[in-house]
Amino acid sequence: GLEGGAKSQFSTFSNFITTINQKKEGIGNRDSPPQLVIPNIKTVRDLPPICLDVRQKQRMSLETLPQELKAPFPPEPSLPIRTKTVKDFQDDVEKSKASGDWKAVHYFYSTTFDSFLEINAAFKKDTSSPFNTIEDSGIDAQFVDAVYDALLNTPQDVQKSVLKGIINGLLQEWTGPRTKDDLRAYCILLQNPQFSNTSTYVIYAHLLRQIAALTEADHHFLVHWSKKISQRRFKQVVDRLLQFISLRLFPAKPEEFPPMVKCSWWIPSATKVLALFNAANSLISPPIISYTDFYNSTLDHIDLMEEYHNWQCYGNSHRFSFCQYPFIISIAAKKVIIQRDSEQQMISIARQSLVDKVSRRQKPDMNMLFLNVKVRRTHLVSDSLDELARKRADLKKKLKVTFLGEAGLDMGGLTKEWFLLLIRQIFHPDYGMFTYHKDSHCHWFSSFKCDNYSEFRLVGALMGLAVYNSITLDIRFPPCCYKKLLSPPIVPCDHNTLVGICDVTLDDLFQIMPELAHGLNELLSYEGNVEEDFYSTFQVFQEEFGVIKSYNLKPNGDKIPVTNQNRKEYVQLYVDFLLNKSIYKQFAAFYYGFHSVCASYALLLLRPEEVEILVCGSPELDMSALQRSTQYEGYQKTDPTIRYFWDVVLGFSLDLQKKLLHFATGSDRVPVGGMADLNFKISKSETSTNWLPVAHTCFNQLCLPPYKNKKELKQKLIIGISNAEGFGLE
Repeated sequence: GLEGGAKSQFSTFSNFITTINQKKEGIGNRDSPPQLVIPNIKTVRDLPPICLDVRQKQRMSLETLPQELKAPFPPEPSLPIRTKTVKDFQDDVEKSKASGDWKAVHYFYSTTFDSFLEINAAFKKDTSSPFNTIEDSGIDAQFVDAVYDALLNTPQDVQKSVLKGIINGLLQEWTGPRTKDDLRAYCILLQNPQFSNTSTYVIYAHLLRQIAALTEADHHFLVHWSKKISQRRFKQVVDRLLQFISLRLFPAKPEEFPPMVKCSWWIPSATKVLALFNAANSLISPPIISYTDFYNSTLDHIDLMEEYHNWQCYGNSHRFSFCQYPFIISIAAKKVIIQRDSEQQMISIARQSLVDKVSRRQKPDMNMLFLNVKVRRTHLVSDSLDELARKRADLKKKLKVTFLGEAGLDMGGLTKEWFLLLIRQIFHPDYGMFTYHKDSHCHWFSSFKCDNYSEFRLVGALMGLAVYNSITLDIRFPPCCYKKLLSPPIVPCDHNTLVGICDVTLDDLFQIMPELAHGLNELLSYEGNVEEDFYSTFQVFQEEFGVIKSYNLKPNGDKIPVTNQNRKEYVQLYVDFLLNKSIYKQFAAFYYGFHSVCASYALLLLRPEEVEILVCGSPELDMSALQRSTQYEGYQKTDPTIRYFWDVVLGFSLDLQKKLLHFATGSDRVPVGGMADLNFKISKSETSTNWLPVAHTCFNQLCLPPYKNKKELKQKLIIGISNAEGFGLE
């Protein structure tokens, strides 16, 4: 059925377009239901593919086009005069519901949607004004909402008349560039709730194709106008486009749609229109909807690596790939792409090592296939950094960790613990590489100058190794860090090119140093005389090893006073200094270290927020979700010991729950796919109940003796998870 609950389906529109060469036919008696002529879709010729270089187009649309386009506009044809108001329309609907006579409403709908001109006549706020700016679409959004909200509760002949009118508008023969009235009509038609019904998909597809094929300048207008749509309506349009793509990929009733070979342009058209809404969403701060609302989880079930390889081979050419539009790919799907890409790189590097060994007539051994890191717990940081520095050529091999003097074999568990302990020590304030900001609960790079930044490079490589080996880390960097890490996402060939430099704002500073950011915000809003009251210049001061040093934010900054006129420039330069320039060498080393391991075109698919999730996982523990997905070996989920276990765990504090997760899996972070991705298993341990629980972190497995009561289980479990560092027995 339709949104809002229309009770019966229309006759199928899957055989769209009465005849391509036929001129628009008259509606005839507007008071009677229109009859739709439906030919065989197989006679309709295939349409050419649309241009797919949406990422380049979007970049040009948003960054290079001026606020007001200077190109001459095509003349707008004069519009019919329509005087019906929102209240008039709503009164007509109420009268029709009461009397059962829908003639007036039928006439309104059939007239309004008969052509693009009529749509503008009805919904344009002022038909005498051109509304040729990106700032105001001129659309009466309240009237559009009222008309669409009522539409699905009208009789079927009324709804059919709307669809027939849309067909007439789409069949119009276009000559020359589109007018702003045409763009307004497209913007209004996209919001039609009838397009949630699969029986209208052929009409919807042709609407999307026409919008996708518009010029770059026209897309620029649609992007800016779309950001003014209400959140509710915006979300509905996005959901409708995602549903259209999903059902074209996996139709519930394949016979409803034309053969895929006849409509290969459907999905590219819909995806490109979705890209316009994604661009509109990114222009607003905060965005209209979350970036995750653009994810299409249906794509998790297609051959993602084929999509990825097509994109690598053909780039942004006319060959369509969802990787050209990464906003539509979920973080779970992107993780799969990155994992498989990493695995292929690991296999390739290992194979090359084997070939090199054989070509030199040397005996190969298994250790050459791995990045073997051997460390002492008592010298964890120095040993680890030495190992990574010596084995830089092996960083893209599978990681294998050995703690000297311990019996543990690394099937994944030792690697997890190595990362956890190493990160904990490196980020300790005494180590001096990173500064912890208590107000924001995050770390930031120390701006202290030093002779050698190689340790920052090795920390970057460590974070890259975690992503490369699918390990989540307990790192508390602000979102700005990941934005810098993708600036640019591919390491430039020219080593003189600046890296790790991105546009930063006061909002970025708020996430690291909220108190300082608040002070700068107060400066911007100060109503008095800034120069006389603050007596500041374009110069900042920093303490380094007990010595106060000054830095000019611009040439001769110490001689330039901060005034009411230039305070915005001062704040921007100050933020840029703190987040970019003062830590450039530290972050550049960190950037090169990360990309020395994670260099991959797959990084082009990621948003900064998604990199953070891949590195850190989710800090939010949902033990109920873990309970639902847990597997059992030797136990049933109804056994008393298992019931005791979950009663105890669900009653734990967050700190104890994290300790349990760390004890059983080697990490207290939740992976991208949620608790279900842990593949957590509880096995029955046939040992005395005097023994503590045992964990196999390589397999996320907890071995639990059959404790007799809840009190005993809780006591033994807390002792076990609170003393869970090290492998083997002493």
